Amino acid sequence: MKLAHREIKTILILTVTASLFSCGNQGSQFKTDVAIPVSVEEVTKKTIRQIYQTSGVVVAGQEAVRKSEISADYQLQINQRTGHLFKMGDFVKRNEIIILLNDREYENTVNLEGAKLDYDISEMEFQKQQALYEKGGVTKRELVNSEKALISAKKNYENAIISMEKITIKAPFDGIITSLNYFSQGLRIEIGTELIGLMDYKKLVLDLSFPENMLIDIKTGQNVDIMNYIAVTDTLKGIISELSPAIDRNTRTFQGRVTINNRDEILKPGMFVRCEIETQKKDSAIVINKDLILTEGNQKIVYIAERETAMRRIVHTGLENKDEIEIIEGLNTGERLIVKGYETLTHRSKIKIIN
Repeated sequence: MKLAHREIKTILILTVTASLFSCGNQGSQFKTDVAIPVSVEEVTKKTIRQIYQTSGVVVAGQEAVRKSEISADYQLQINQRTGHLFKMGDFVKRNEIIILLNDREYENTVNLEGAKLDYDISEMEFQKQQALYEKGGVTKRELVNSEKALISAKKNYENAIISMEKITIKAPFDGIITSLNYFSQGLRIEIGTELIGLMDYKKLVLDLSFPENMLIDIKTGQNVDIMNYIAVTDTLKGIISELSPAIDRNTRTFQGRVTINNRDEILKPGMFVRCEIETQKKDSAIVINKDLILTEGNQKIVYIAERETAMRRIVHTGLENKDEIEIIEGLNTGERLIVKGYETLTHRSKIKIIN
C-alpha cells in the first residue's frame, strides 16, 4: 500500500514539472512574437550644410600700452564725461589727454615757443631774400643759405612739438581703459614706467589653424559664426579676412585670421570662443539625424518600416554636420524611417508603429 502511494506521488510530481516546462516554452514563444513599439518619420529632402568647427581666443582689434618717455611728476586727469579722475573701464576718445607729466626744466629745454619764433623769423627772412633775388638784390648763394636756415628752423620746431607731446599721455584711438597703474598725484615717475593700457574691441581678431585637407574649402570672405561658451544665445558674425598659402611642415596646418564685428561689445578680449564655418551646402538631399545610424563592422545601417516589419538598410553617407548627415544611397523619399525603438531591432523584426 505504501509503495502504491509513493508511485502516485512520483507521477504527480512529474506531471506538474512537465506542465511547468510546457508553460515556460509557451511564454518564450509568446515573447518572440511580441511586436516592438517604434516611431517612424517619412523620408524627405531638405538642405544640409557641412560645418567645420574649431575654437580659439579672441583679441582686440586695436590695443596699446603707453609708457613714460620722460622723468616727470604724474598728474591723472579728470574724465569730463563722469566728472571724476579717469579709471579702468572708462571710455576714451582719440587724442583725449588722460595723464599729464609735469617737468618745468624739460619744457624749458625743449623751448617750444622759441623754436616757433625762430621758424617764423626764418620764413620771413627767406621771403625777403626771395623778393630781393628776383630784383637782383642778392646772390643765388644768399638765397640758398636763407632757404637752408628756414628748413633747419622748421625741423627744430617740429622736433620741439614731438618732444612736448611726451608730457601728455593721449588715447591713440577710441577705446576702453583696460589697465591703469596707480600713482599718487604729483609722484615723480621714471622713464619707461608703464602707465596705461587701452583697447578697442568693437572689432575683434581671431587667429586659427586649419588642417591641410581644408585648403580648398576655406577661403577669404567666408562667413564664420562665433559663439561664446558663456553667452551661448549670442551668435556673432565674423569673416575670414586673411589666409596663409603655406603649410606648416610639422603640424600640417595653415594659418587663417577671422575679423569679428563686436559692435555691442558682447565678447571681451581673451574670451575662448567656438567657431562654425560652412564649407559645403546641398539644397535638396535626403538628410537624417546622425543618431539613427547604427554600425555593423564597416557598414552603416538604418531601419525602415514595411507594414509591420522592420527592414534593415545599408546606407552610404555624404555631407554631415554636428547633428545631421546626408544619405546618398540606401534610402528613398517617401519611405518610413524608424526613428524611435530602432536600437534593439533586427532584420524583419515584428514592429508596432505608435505614432
